[in-house]
Amino acid sequence: MTRLALVTGGTRGIGEAISRRLQAEGRKVIASYHGNDAAAQALQSATGIVVMKFDVASFAECEAAVKRIHAEYGPIEILVNNAGITRDATISKQTREMWAEVIDTNLGSCFNMCKLVFDDMRAAKFGRIVNIGSINGQAGQYGQVNYAAAKSGIHGFTKALAQEGARFGITVNAIAPGYVDTDMVRAVPPDVLQKIIARIPMGRLGRADDIARGVAFVTADDADFITGSTISINGGQHMY
Repeated sequence: MTRLALVTGGTRGIGEAISRRLQAEGRKVIASYHGNDAAAQALQSATGIVVMKFDVASFAECEAAVKRIHAEYGPIEILVNNAGITRDATISKQTREMWAEVIDTNLGSCFNMCKLVFDDMRAAKFGRIVNIGSINGQAGQYGQVNYAAAKSGIHGFTKALAQEGARFGITVNAIAPGYVDTDMVRAVPPDVLQKIIARIPMGRLGRADDIARGVAFVTADDADFITGSTISINGGQHMY
């Protein structure tokens, strides 16, 4: 059965891998993005995945996007909340704006999107929601009080919403990636990156496909007894 999936932040990095994997699993995929038009168009041209530009931190923009998707493609049955940003600094240097941007984009977007799709999922007695957390939401990270707070919040949000959705056939799970070989991680200074890799028992960075396989697993139709879970995909760096 073809199901409609929306992947936020779905045109680059981990999000792109998730979008491609869900398409390979037979899903009709829509990938949202906010900034990089060239990457979005390249993905759409290469795969036929529908791309849609809106700001997940804005409830109004999310609402307009969901209404458009519903009108053009039908109700969203699979939601992957992957969009995220960093604004790193120690708390003495971090501004209130840096805090708000990360909380609104990384955590606020989960509320925005889940609220807007939940009623349709409840009516259909089916839904799959996956929220992308982080190892740094589990273990913390120097200079990331905003990011760690948002990602830790995602894990709690997931467990609470899973309890609301369970009797309606809606599963809600989180995936907590470790350090994955994306542009964001490769921007880390080489000496620091080598120290990070040295702390990973598997001896390498994760690959975006490692995360995408986890998303495919928990969004399958027959993954209906897995809910409220946080699946850590981090090469053993943090066993939680």
